[in-house]
Amino acid sequence: MNGTTEVSEAVIRPRPVDRPALRVFLLHHAAGSHLAFTDWARHVPDDWEVCLFEAPGRGRTSDRPALRNARDLAEYFIGETLDLMDRPFALFGHSMGALVAYEAAARLAARGLPEPCWLGVSACGAPYDELPGEGLGGEPLHRMPGDRLRAALRAMGGIPPAVLDEDDVWALFEDRVRADFAVVETWEPRTVSADVRVPLSLFGGEDDRVVPVESLLDWADGAEDFLGQHLFPGGHFYFEGRVTAVVERLVRDIRAAVTAGSWN
Repeated sequence: MNGTTEVSEAVIRPRPVDRPALRVFLLHHAAGSHLAFTDWARHVPDDWEVCLFEAPGRGRTSDRPALRNARDLAEYFIGETLDLMDRPFALFGHSMGALVAYEAAARLAARGLPEPCWLGVSACGAPYDELPGEGLGGEPLHRMPGDRLRAALRAMGGIPPAVLDEDDVWALFEDRVRADFAVVETWEPRTVSADVRVPLSLFGGEDDRVVPVESLLDWADGAEDFLGQHLFPGGHFYFEGRVTAVVERLVRDIRAAVTAGSWN
């Protein structure tokens, strides 16, 4: 039986499902929020439940300080979602969200806790031997002077112009934005060659200037079960305007992973 939107502090369920066959956790990008995925729930099977993760410092978590460390954010994600991992579940993260999903999956495995049946990585550089990166031109975004940071974010996309163009609005968001990019830009890479043990799929934009295609594909080098790379027209936020196609591909790959059952 489906219900209406359910909201907890850090997890929004737009279409709650009683005893879902599977849950899909969607983790947003740096400087973003769960709003990046608000339309996705209506494109998944009726017996699947979509769970939108909200990092601290925005929405209903606005009273919490934004976290500046990837491992702290992964721990927060696990703490807020572990009760929902009583059903088969998949993780999909975009940009910063992909890094957090990767860290969370590794931590769940290390503790003998439930593991995802599938990991979807979107627009994030591989974490094996170099930092994934979020910026343009190599300069850390979280350290840029305000004007240059706002210009870089305009070029990247994904943030409403009103946030970047209005000084008083920007002042409300700046600390949170810098904290999010610090999550990515201060993260220390792992060195284990086969470090993704669950089925892995990659998603990205053909013209992404933030994470070039070759950087995304490097994830395959550390995957025990690589399901493929799916590229779509567009840049870093390639899914804008083509949610149906992206979610259909996501659903097919999750079903393939579940059918194979190779994560058990």
